[in-house]
Amino acid sequence: MFLTSNVHRAPLHVSVSSLSQLNSQSVFSVKYTVKLLKKLADNGNFKLGKVVHALLIVSNHASEDHVIQNNCLINLYSRCGQLAIARHIFNRLQQRNIVSWSTLMTGYLHNGFTWEVPKLLKDMVSVDNLFPNEYVLSTVLSSCSNGGLLHEGRQCHALVLKSGLVFHQYVKNALLSLYTMSSDMEGVLEILKSVPGSSNITDNVVLKGFLDHGYTNEALDVFSRMLSEGSVGDKISYVNIFGLCARLKDLKLGQQVHCRMLKSGLQLDVFLSSAVMDMYGKCGEILGARYIFYSYPDHNVVSWTTILAANFQNECFEEALKMFLQMELQDVVPNEYTFAVLLHSCAGLSALGCGKTLHARVEKTGHGTFVVVGNALINMYVRSGHIEAARALFSNMICRDTVTWNLIISGFSHHGLGEDALFMFQDMLAAKEQPSYVTFIGVLLACGHLGRIEEGFYYLQHLMRDFGLEPGLEHYTCVVGLLGKAGKLDEAEKFMRSTPITWDVIAWRTLLNACNVHHNYGLGQKVADHLLQLNPNDVGTYILLSNMHAKVKRWDGVAKMRKLLRERNIKKEPGLSWTEIRNETHMFVSDDTQHPETAQIHEKVRKLLAEIKPLGYIPDTASVLHDVEQEQQEGYLSYHSEKLAVAYALMKTPSQAPIHVIKNLRICDDCHSALKLISKVTMRVIVVRDVNRFHSFQNGSCSCADYW
Repeated sequence: MFLTSNVHRAPLHVSVSSLSQLNSQSVFSVKYTVKLLKKLADNGNFKLGKVVHALLIVSNHASEDHVIQNNCLINLYSRCGQLAIARHIFNRLQQRNIVSWSTLMTGYLHNGFTWEVPKLLKDMVSVDNLFPNEYVLSTVLSSCSNGGLLHEGRQCHALVLKSGLVFHQYVKNALLSLYTMSSDMEGVLEILKSVPGSSNITDNVVLKGFLDHGYTNEALDVFSRMLSEGSVGDKISYVNIFGLCARLKDLKLGQQVHCRMLKSGLQLDVFLSSAVMDMYGKCGEILGARYIFYSYPDHNVVSWTTILAANFQNECFEEALKMFLQMELQDVVPNEYTFAVLLHSCAGLSALGCGKTLHARVEKTGHGTFVVVGNALINMYVRSGHIEAARALFSNMICRDTVTWNLIISGFSHHGLGEDALFMFQDMLAAKEQPSYVTFIGVLLACGHLGRIEEGFYYLQHLMRDFGLEPGLEHYTCVVGLLGKAGKLDEAEKFMRSTPITWDVIAWRTLLNACNVHHNYGLGQKVADHLLQLNPNDVGTYILLSNMHAKVKRWDGVAKMRKLLRERNIKKEPGLSWTEIRNETHMFVSDDTQHPETAQIHEKVRKLLAEIKPLGYIPDTASVLHDVEQEQQEGYLSYHSEKLAVAYALMKTPSQAPIHVIKNLRICDDCHSALKLISKVTMRVIVVRDVNRFHSFQNGSCSCADYW
């Protein structure tokens, strides 16, 4: 049975009279036959090509000795996807030239049988004693590139060097494609240095290769040379250059390239407009991305997904979800990347209802089997507080990548499940999955939660380097948190002073928070002073320092902090909490009176506080940053936004349902103590996501082990 494939049939200008003319002995010629066969091959007309071949046979003009004619037949059948017929004709040839071999190789390459091409090269040299020319070598190299045959490609590279044909531009381009596809960028650099000459195709291949593999400096050098040589001209070049600007997050450079493109008169198409939108989105200029989107009328799933991703990257999560509705009205069918962006947007909003709706849809459409969608689903459930749903998704995934493992490990860590995170890390190593920079952030967070100092330092100082990873600021900050949680505050400070790295505000605030938890106010004041030198406008530092003063009733210190906030015009973000019930989000502020059910909510809070007082609840008035009477302080505490949100959720959800609340700031000490006891008297699981972590309150305890 012959191999077949569907081929696009372009209009063919070959008439029946042409065939009858061919059948005429008086005008029959090899030249005319070759011309006709080439025309049929160009149009992919297999049916008419067979007729011509049959006429040659019945008229005794088909012969194994007619090399040019047979080469045209091989070309015809190869381009029509009939490789078995092409190979049959090739094998019967009495004489074969280099064109015969090259034509068959090209047929195998274009039909996806790339592994056959290097074999044909070996046969050509050993059987027919023919040495390949530049066309054959570029075909073989392209086959090795497409088929991932790096070993055979290197052998062909040696042959290229031996023959001296490396200086042909298309051979050089094929070599660059081979090493780019094989992720051997050092090989690409070596070819660029050793072989002179360049073309627009060369520049595009190299630029895309450098971008795909993170060689941004080298990509920038190529771009600079393209500018100096004036070779930035076609759409492929601009797509790659906009990709470079996006990778560098260099808005100014991107705008300059955009201006150059407009001046050149190059017309936008769907792919070029997508590249421009992607650049503006990744450079933080969402309005520019939207302008490009709405100024170009014709969109496909790629351009829609690009603008959705631009909105997501700029934290315009609601806008991304709204634009998806517009996409649906345009009857554009979403793909796996579209769904991934939408699910990540739901994660950004912690919009569990919307996320579940999308989850049901991807299961229905079959997109749930894609790794990128599975990863987005895990992220959505982790960030919405449903860690067990994320665990189930992970367990059911058939294919996983490093991102999948990172998501579940960091998810367990942020939910206070340190043991699960470390067990998952061991499973990752057992599965021969290579850990990444991000993996060890989750692992060190887990060690911090469990208080495993020695194990944490082992991962930082030994295992990371065993995997070729250099620890960064995030890892060192995790170690500060690890030492801080264990109460080793002096060691944590010494570690920060001795480590040759530039510490940021987050790292120093981690140590300040540890001082607050462990009541080390001397060191805390010292750290706070340093923090305010680094960033005088960091409101978090003022709040933590105020808490520390308030806990020891140093109201003068609290007043000083509040005065500094006023003098420096620093606004404290108001505390907000929200909960989603039946796909509707309810938001609360402290002492909220705007909700239509305010009276019932306040009454519920009072009942809950009355129920937990016999269990030992004492209002933590140190959390109140006002020097007022005890009763008034307790009044301030009673109606904090998280208490109101939990009370409302208890009123509106079934008795066994878990409660999920999100808070924009750190949960205060009093609310933390109260919610532990409320979870016990109501026999509910209460999950609160604050600015730092997840708190899972259950049966009187919290997953954070009272350290946050």
